[in-house]
Amino acid sequence: MTGLEIVTRSLKAVGAYAAGESPDAEDANDAFDMLNDLLDTSSNTTMMIPYITEIIHTLSNNVYQYTIGPGGTIGGTFTGSIALDVLTVTAIPAGNISLGMTITGSGVTAGTRIAQFLTGAGGVGTYQVDISQAVSSTTITSYYERPLRINSGFVRVSELDYQVIPVNVEQYELIGFKTLQGPWPRVVYYQPSSPVANITYWPVPGSGEMHLFAETVLSRFVDLSQDVPLPQGYGMYLRWNLAELLLPEYGKNDPVIVQMIIKNAAESRAWVKRTNMQPPQTAVFPDALVSMSRKNDSSWIFSGGFTQ
Repeated sequence: MTGLEIVTRSLKAVGAYAAGESPDAEDANDAFDMLNDLLDTSSNTTMMIPYITEIIHTLSNNVYQYTIGPGGTIGGTFTGSIALDVLTVTAIPAGNISLGMTITGSGVTAGTRIAQFLTGAGGVGTYQVDISQAVSSTTITSYYERPLRINSGFVRVSELDYQVIPVNVEQYELIGFKTLQGPWPRVVYYQPSSPVANITYWPVPGSGEMHLFAETVLSRFVDLSQDVPLPQGYGMYLRWNLAELLLPEYGKNDPVIVQMIIKNAAESRAWVKRTNMQPPQTAVFPDALVSMSRKNDSSWIFSGGFTQ
């Protein structure tokens, strides 16, 4: 769905235009700016987020601070070309490619993201992108959008995964020896500065592959003509909630129209929230999860199965 389609439907909903009419450039651009503001605001609400982004990057020996966002150190550089919505990667000398990554390069449409793995799975191969285009073989950079927060994570070392716990600034300040060396990190401190955010690990890692989980930032429309695939229900949500925001600007006071827009905006928000709502997590002990019994399992890698 394009930004223009959403904007046009919202303007018609408030009565600014009749059926068959097209909005003029000024009205379309004003509503388009508000549409992107609505997307930014929605990214701040957990139940408006359709999925969790998995941020994957390799830890370098004795490097404990990384940056994420446009131009950040977490990302990749590769050689690739795009035909319609298929990206073909022929070489990847640095980093990796993951779902949700934004890609940039000569001729690449702004805001293009990795939408699906085809034959590739982080390296050489093919991938589906969310914007159709034609790009000759060139150097392309991939990066993750700056997340609002990091929810959880683990580090993979020699095929074993170890939990990494997110901490806030006050908790990180309590660590007395911040340059302590370790085989892998146990905690991650995230500073969501803009446009590039900072990620700090402790202890200072020696190696490993980091997997961080963050709420996905909803993509802004680059321009009115950009066709962005939206999850089920988001077209109605954006249409009616944008119409609700446009009501004061167009001075519409017909109570029937106002009540209809308010009702549809509230219902479409509720649909999306019900879909994205996650049930409360039940706390379990790792030993019970692995052994599936009440008895201690001496093979458990953290405790050895014995109470300390």
